[in-house]
Amino acid sequence: MFTGIVQAMGTLSAIENGPDSARLTIASEGFFRDIKTGDSIAVNGCCLTAVTNTADNFTVDVMKQTLALTNIGKLKVGDVVNLEKAMLVSDRLGGHIVQGHVDGQATLTQINTGEDWHELIFKVPSNFLKYIQAQGSITLNGVSLTVAKLDDANAEVSVWLIPETLKRTNLSALTVGQAVNLEVDVLAKYVERILKAGKDE
Repeated sequence: MFTGIVQAMGTLSAIENGPDSARLTIASEGFFRDIKTGDSIAVNGCCLTAVTNTADNFTVDVMKQTLALTNIGKLKVGDVVNLEKAMLVSDRLGGHIVQGHVDGQATLTQINTGEDWHELIFKVPSNFLKYIQAQGSITLNGVSLTVAKLDDANAEVSVWLIPETLKRTNLSALTVGQAVNLEVDVLAKYVERILKAGKDE
């Protein structure tokens, strides 16, 4: 379980590709000092399990499904990723409830810049629009964000990035056409399933 509050950025330092999987090594100075084998870390919002680690890097195995569903499969050596350790029960829930279970990918279509902010507009798969609400929560590349505007007709979502988010996440380096990992609010999916089950009964 995560909160969507990015704790550090890391750099992909190595990739070992298998026939239907990959092993990635990600470096971030001192960030992995308190983790151990088996711990979960969100990488661009995707929950991955530490296979090995030192204080400055960790290695994860990524399966075929994850490579296909997320932007992890598009990463190259040198790319920067957002990192968040699994939350503790005693932690503040600074963002919202994030599982690290990526639903799909959204594509950046427009960037509007101001003096101290960026507005980013993303095209999202239309089948996820029903889970997204204006002023509600959404997770993009592991970052908990508030939906500023929702355009159902064009399947677009607008979010605003404050200076702190621009400084501490890789969203500031996005260019038009790039894909980000999308996780919608899990509570909306549970509500849908409960209502469907009740209707079927």
